[in-house]
Amino acid sequence: MKRMMMLALLLVGSAVSAQQATSPPRPVWTVETLPKPAPLTAETNKQPNPYRSELGFLKLPAGRVMGSTSAVGVDSKGHIWVAERCGANNCGNSSIDPIMEFDAQGNFIKAFGGSLTVFPHGFFIDAADNVWLTDARAIAGKGATVLKFSPEGKLLLTLGKPGVQGKGTDVFTEPNAVIVAKNGDIFVADGHEADRGVARILKYDKTGKFLMQWGQPGKGQGDLEVPHALAMDSKGLLYVGDRWNNRVQVYTQKGKLLNSWTQFGRPSGLFIDANDIMYSGDSESRRPVGYGYNPGWQRGIRIGSVKDGKVTAFIPDPDPNPDGGATSGAEGLWVDKTGVIYGAQVKERTVARHIRAK
Repeated sequence: MKRMMMLALLLVGSAVSAQQATSPPRPVWTVETLPKPAPLTAETNKQPNPYRSELGFLKLPAGRVMGSTSAVGVDSKGHIWVAERCGANNCGNSSIDPIMEFDAQGNFIKAFGGSLTVFPHGFFIDAADNVWLTDARAIAGKGATVLKFSPEGKLLLTLGKPGVQGKGTDVFTEPNAVIVAKNGDIFVADGHEADRGVARILKYDKTGKFLMQWGQPGKGQGDLEVPHALAMDSKGLLYVGDRWNNRVQVYTQKGKLLNSWTQFGRPSGLFIDANDIMYSGDSESRRPVGYGYNPGWQRGIRIGSVKDGKVTAFIPDPDPNPDGGATSGAEGLWVDKTGVIYGAQVKERTVARHIRAK
């Protein structure tokens, strides 16, 4: 009897693991069920591009290839950090160290984090150069977590329960992004797939104690669907890339909605620099009815001040056929102190940098 019970438990565990590892199929969306496209203006896609773009500046160690990545950051020393998906688009069965550090010239320094993640996704580097990573998928024993590492690679804090997905305050379903406020409070965006019943922002103190949460799935004002990116301005206001709804939502740190902006495209990545300039990476807008539906909007990086919300520059995505795929160009974004923009690209499996032309 004891042997049969153990076998039954193993079978149940295998079923749960298989369920976590395999995402359910996406629904068939129609114009009626999709969020409305962002309204077009005469300026949409027409802003100047004052940047030149470069690829291939990161020098990978021998035998290493770059996998898909939506996570890039720059620390106080100007070092470039990238979390890629173990040479593929998933780290679940890999022991490769997905978090890599490069110097400002792109020379490889070190890597860490092997066997701890499934789907490295969102990135943040705090004032002490600690590296924060969200893991947006789960298998048995790992994933669906937010991990905080020291610059040397020591795991300092884990939010969520490795391998456990849920809607509670101590677990996540698919954590997309993380950001840390000046006082140490931690904000996490949860819910990577649309129409799955989870789209929320959770707030914790610096020790990881839960403080509050807000947001519910939907298309209305204040609702969220796929809160994919987070950024914070000099006043401490929180900007949420509400990707599925083709907008950026602006909140106080207590969850009060202040603004809802569509002029920055369909945001996969957000970054706000010290001058309150926001950079928004649109990697999904496309014409066909279905995933990414936002006709008339070209993919690329939109740039403008959060003080007036006006987009003043646009780096267009060079992909010749954006309607042919779900993603292209930059998802994760970071801008260093000199104004160089770094974009982590899922489809192209690379990091691009954009340097202001002189």
